[in-house]
Amino acid sequence: MAFELYGMLAGDVSCMTGENVKPAYGGEEEAFLRKVVTPIYEVIRREAERSRRGKSKHSQWRNYDDLNEYFWSVDCFCLGWPMCTDADFFCKPTEQIHKKNEEEKPSTRRDRWVGKVNFVEIRSFWHIFRSFDRMWSFFILCLQAMIIIACDGSGDPSTIFTADVFKKGLSIFITAAILKLGQAVLDVILSWKAQRSMSFHVKLRYILKVVSAAAWVIVLPVTYAYSWENSPVFAQTVKNWFGGNSSSSPSLFILAVVIYLVPNILAAIKPLVGPTKAIMSVLVTNFQSHGFVPRAKNNIGVVIALWAPIILVYFMDTQIWYCIFSTLLGGIYGAFRRLGEMQTSGMLRSRFQSLPGAFNYRLIPADDRDKSKKGIWGFFSRRFLEVPCKTQKEAARFAQLWNKIISSFREEDLISNKEMNLLLVPYWADRDLDLIQWPPFLLASKIPIALDMAKDSDSRGKELKKQIESDYYMKCAVCECYASFKNISMVLVQGKREKEVIKHIFREVDQHLVDGNLTSEFNMSALPTLYDHFVKLIKFLLKNNPDDRNEVVILFQDMLEAVTRDMMEDQASSLVESIHGFGHEGMTLHEEQYQLFASSGAIRFPINPLTEAWKEKINRLYLLLTTKESAMDVPSNLEARRRISFFSNSLFMDMPDAPKVRNMLSFSYPSLRVAYIDEVEEPNKDKSKKIHDKVYYSALVKAVPKSSDASDSTQNLDQVIYRIKLPGPAILGEGKSENQNHAIIFTRGEGLQTIDMNQDNYMEEALKMRNLLQEFLERDGLRYPSILGLREHIFTGSVSSIAWLMSNQETSFVTIGQRLLANPLKVRFHYGHPDVFDRLFHLTRGGVSKASKVINLSEDIFAGFNSTLREGNVTHHEYIQVGKGRDVGLNQISMFEAKIANGNGEQTLSRDIYWLGHRFDFFRMLSCYFTTVGFYFSGLITVLTVYVFLYGRLYLVLSGLEESLSQQPAIRDNKPLQVALASQSFVQIGFLMALPMLMEIGLERGLRIALSEFILMQLQLAPVFFTFSLGTKTHYYGRTLLHGGARYRPTGRGFVVFHAKFADNYRLYSRSHFVKGIEMMILLIVYQMFGHTNRSAIANVLITISMWFMVGTWLFAPFLFNTSGFEWQKIVDDWTDWNKWITNRGGIGVPPEKSWESWWEEEQEHLRHSGMGGIIAEILLALRFFIYQYGLVYHLNITKHTNSFLVYGGSWVVIVLILIIMRVGSVGRRSFSASYQLVFRLINGVIFLTFISLPVILIALCHMTIEDIIVCILALMPTGWGVLLIAQALKPLVHKDTCLWIRGYIGFWGLIKALARGYEIIMGSLLFTPVAFLAWFPFVSEFQTRMLFNQAFSEGSQISRVLGGQRQDRSSQKKE
Repeated sequence: MAFELYGMLAGDVSCMTGENVKPAYGGEEEAFLRKVVTPIYEVIRREAERSRRGKSKHSQWRNYDDLNEYFWSVDCFCLGWPMCTDADFFCKPTEQIHKKNEEEKPSTRRDRWVGKVNFVEIRSFWHIFRSFDRMWSFFILCLQAMIIIACDGSGDPSTIFTADVFKKGLSIFITAAILKLGQAVLDVILSWKAQRSMSFHVKLRYILKVVSAAAWVIVLPVTYAYSWENSPVFAQTVKNWFGGNSSSSPSLFILAVVIYLVPNILAAIKPLVGPTKAIMSVLVTNFQSHGFVPRAKNNIGVVIALWAPIILVYFMDTQIWYCIFSTLLGGIYGAFRRLGEMQTSGMLRSRFQSLPGAFNYRLIPADDRDKSKKGIWGFFSRRFLEVPCKTQKEAARFAQLWNKIISSFREEDLISNKEMNLLLVPYWADRDLDLIQWPPFLLASKIPIALDMAKDSDSRGKELKKQIESDYYMKCAVCECYASFKNISMVLVQGKREKEVIKHIFREVDQHLVDGNLTSEFNMSALPTLYDHFVKLIKFLLKNNPDDRNEVVILFQDMLEAVTRDMMEDQASSLVESIHGFGHEGMTLHEEQYQLFASSGAIRFPINPLTEAWKEKINRLYLLLTTKESAMDVPSNLEARRRISFFSNSLFMDMPDAPKVRNMLSFSYPSLRVAYIDEVEEPNKDKSKKIHDKVYYSALVKAVPKSSDASDSTQNLDQVIYRIKLPGPAILGEGKSENQNHAIIFTRGEGLQTIDMNQDNYMEEALKMRNLLQEFLERDGLRYPSILGLREHIFTGSVSSIAWLMSNQETSFVTIGQRLLANPLKVRFHYGHPDVFDRLFHLTRGGVSKASKVINLSEDIFAGFNSTLREGNVTHHEYIQVGKGRDVGLNQISMFEAKIANGNGEQTLSRDIYWLGHRFDFFRMLSCYFTTVGFYFSGLITVLTVYVFLYGRLYLVLSGLEESLSQQPAIRDNKPLQVALASQSFVQIGFLMALPMLMEIGLERGLRIALSEFILMQLQLAPVFFTFSLGTKTHYYGRTLLHGGARYRPTGRGFVVFHAKFADNYRLYSRSHFVKGIEMMILLIVYQMFGHTNRSAIANVLITISMWFMVGTWLFAPFLFNTSGFEWQKIVDDWTDWNKWITNRGGIGVPPEKSWESWWEEEQEHLRHSGMGGIIAEILLALRFFIYQYGLVYHLNITKHTNSFLVYGGSWVVIVLILIIMRVGSVGRRSFSASYQLVFRLINGVIFLTFISLPVILIALCHMTIEDIIVCILALMPTGWGVLLIAQALKPLVHKDTCLWIRGYIGFWGLIKALARGYEIIMGSLLFTPVAFLAWFPFVSEFQTRMLFNQAFSEGSQISRVLGGQRQDRSSQKKE
């Protein structure tokens, strides 16, 4: 194809035909589309169909990555040119061929389907180890080394250099070899389904890796065993395998070993060694159950329960240290980037003198400018001009753009007209004033203050001058007002005699100012009178009404009188001579001055023509004279204040110089264009067929102005610019990314910005776009940037407390988090933010996002992965920002976090993460892990630690081991375990999430505000929110890895906070939070009832409180954060809606929102498409619920003296009887409810009496207590839930089978459904009862509304409640 194209361009002649080279596919209409593009598209479409909208296993269909890698391999040359239509690439799998041709035997045709290429995305947690095997090997080897040192006795790390400990430490290489073998075997297992497309060399490499690793697993233990003279148990065992009588040989482990030791973890491991040995040496004979697991040798079960939580915390401990490290380094790095230098309006005022110079330096192109220093040296060397600018032209530039920014604030209704006037810089430079004119908000209230100071100054002129000059803006205000007064007087006074008088007065004042004796020569107490007259004059000038001329004349005469008679007492004689020199003989001084300004031409009023410059001058002067209140709060709107401060601050930060517009990198369109996929029905080319074909186009349209012709009623307001025919529907994968990639061909320029619909750009930030695009031309490290990351501001935090918490969490990620990811960690990717892409770089590398169904659910981050893997460079820049709206309700936030957790689960399986984990250096690999999938896996470990701890304690309690070993320190006062669980608690309550928030708020707004907001976050239940959020992330991440089910979850991101019904909350959180919360609650209740640990220890109390806090949060946070969640009328409506939902029958077409049955079936959807491994894992996890029954039945008062297995068997008899009764009730309802009402009621009555009489009989005859009944409930309820989980997991297997007993299973499924409904009713009632009880008290609702929502919403809620009550009263009156 390339040769053909070259021949066509060069005009070569074909040796076969003797004519010019022609394309293989040419001469026909749409030939390339039909013969080249369409066949490849059909392959992609068939693979998308095989995915069944992402529900099929990833290994059963080829995604875009597989097809892309095929064309990057030499196999693509097998297609030939012209393309061979029967090449393997175009072949379908054999099962698809057999479906179309049932008669063909499978053995007659080889499966030529290419299959997966190089990598298979198999659902397994083992991908975490496979992708980051170096990290896990490092952790495991360090743990082994620390255990060896701790077991030595002293626990001193320096003992590693002693001979015995050093030899034992060398055993880590055996562990490393075993881990290497495990990694090699994992590679083979997880890549097996891609072996068809692998070359011989790749297969050989996999085999040799396994063989080599296996060889070292054999060689290293043998050589290690023979290196010991007095062999340990392990070494002696290996010696016996190979002949134990051989003499010792020199060690083959002559290696230099440097082992990384973590002191705090060593301190946690060392105290466990002694108690562990003591526990293993204790012989326990008094077991409280039959054949329970702990009868293993050396109490190994107790050791596991003791060590397991600590080991789990060890594997997530690095995440804690990363958070602390990122907080500190991110804050320091942000300070060196000059963030937060203008935190308040006062700081802005103090630096405003430098702002014009910085503005012109940063945003105005200049040819003769030295390169500015960056980084730390730039921080210390940056100096800007303290004057506004060098020339009037530069001053005009600053004024023009500054005022444009302020005007945009007014257009957005962020500021009022008065605030706008206070913030504007004069457009028209008044050269007569010859001074700097600052915005009035800097000079506001300065004149009234200076006036008060001057009127009482008497002869203290130097002191007054010192006071005025100490405030720079007061000095500017006084000078400007005096100069303006002088200038306006000279403009208004036109009479010759009057003008000479005015000039004489100003000459006198100027001379006294120069001599410094103005206050001693003039009577300053009369200055307020002159001030009042001048203010009145300004008001008349603002009106400019001809009818006010006489008033203006009188004002000038009054001002002259105030100056000559009240202020210039000693200078009156010279002024008299001046007046008489131009006046008439015989007139007194008083008569003469009142004749001044009275003639028709003496005063120029009204002003005509009235210019914009004059109006601006008068308005500005009026503001300076009359604004008496402080302008420290201008603008009063917090958003406007923040934007002005950030823009001003950003001009002092490091950024490239702005080029001229003609020299800047090209960037998109100058106006709006919309790309979309157009579906059109066109007539079939075969005229015999009357059906129409659907044809698809990629189209680009622009808006056109509406015609002025009223008769044109069919005018289209859009115009198609480009229209490209497609081979079929373009959306085969994820919708957003498919849309992006189909539209990218219409873009223009070298920079391409991906900005979401929930984002907002600011006019002032757009001025810095030229600077930002220049970053593409500046090398960042070894490479030029390929993606420029931008900072964001979350503007939806003011709605409610939970919106504020989400806003702070997101703000910390898009600022301090990404700042550190980009530099120095170099692992920033793309997160759907308004990043700017190098368009040509990404257009030639697959676009700006990946689009494979499900695996690329978080399509945006894969653009960053792809860019990094293809030698791109992702940077982050904080001198420019855009706004972003986030979700404001708990349900919206939870759905968003569920989507992100689903996406991270799919990322864990992806080849991109695997390649990054193997191609990064070790430290960059660690950074990549802990900032992507590792964050979610660490959260999973956090929750798993609680489960392991509680189930370990359940094991000790129910087996009786805790009581027997209660005097052992490891059980009674386990300090390492307390420390480990304290670390878990810090993660659980979100303290680590709050650290970056505190640092960023402190950096940008001040430490005091940071501390106050931290306290406010705690008062507004931040720990509740973060603990609940942890449960959401953990559930959806873990379920995605096990079973899949990841999908896009539309959150709406509406700005309105509304009340969510109880049924809505139950559907959303039942499996992710409620079930797990109830499970942990039962564990804690059992532990409190039968535990024997030292409960007085403060640490144990705090740990227990932390776990109860998690239980309470997971059960009741949705109702606590729900709008009007404790309003009684809404509670009543919710209960009615819940009952209707739980009792409605499902069926085809019934949505989950209308029926519990439909929702229950949908909740199991992920199990239907899960693999065998996922189903087995689900069943194994469900087995934990049988532990309760097995252990608790031996703790009843009637069975505590026996360990007979009959007790456990009898409990199963009870369960079977309950299931039979439920089945009878279900059959009776279906068979007799309609036709035999009496029989149906009789059956119900018998069942009811049975359940009532059974506890009475047991209490009366068997002497059971109330505690025994509670214990029975705690024992049997989890067993029933475990049966439900196993039945749900087995259902997909039954539906795939065609056994004869399927009918029986279907009948059994009705019983399972009835049992499940019963459990849902119990859980719903358990959750609803406390909420309804609290709603009974009106103050609870009031308190919730005021604490968790902003003032405007609280007031609106109160008003709506009052209006709602009035409407109800009116409706009730009408009914009466």
